[in-house]
Amino acid sequence: MAVRHQLIRRSPRSVWAVLADPTLYGEWVVGPSQSTPLDQGWPAVGSRLRYTVRLGPWSAEGVTTVRHREPGRELELEAAFKALGTARIFLQLRPWGEETLVVCDEHPLRGLGGSLHNTVVESALQLRHRGMLARLARVVEQNPDEALRA
Repeated sequence: MAVRHQLIRRSPRSVWAVLADPTLYGEWVVGPSQSTPLDQGWPAVGSRLRYTVRLGPWSAEGVTTVRHREPGRELELEAAFKALGTARIFLQLRPWGEETLVVCDEHPLRGLGGSLHNTVVESALQLRHRGMLARLARVVEQNPDEALRA
């Protein structure tokens, strides 16, 4: 189970504003080049987001579904990527003084990803999360808090 954390120099409310904007996922999630909401009300439980992953001329689409949320505190997602199966991604926002400690916990649920899960895959997930959480921090911190409240 890949668990990483990142301290973001903004309030949980500011971090949540970025998580609640489905058009920003392509900016901070490592892998997808773009994201499009499939349902109104992201991140309501059951709402979905379609994403595209591109590697050179190759591209494929996946869908992420919100499975649980506590606004401003927790967001639990299930990402489905065709033959690879699905993964659970849990993002927890913990107030840390005036800042936010974001904890990301991801593990495979179904399909090929689960059967091939090993220490090499775990290491790759750790690297992905390091990049993803750093990108999330950059997206949140580059916006003034007032802009994120809108």
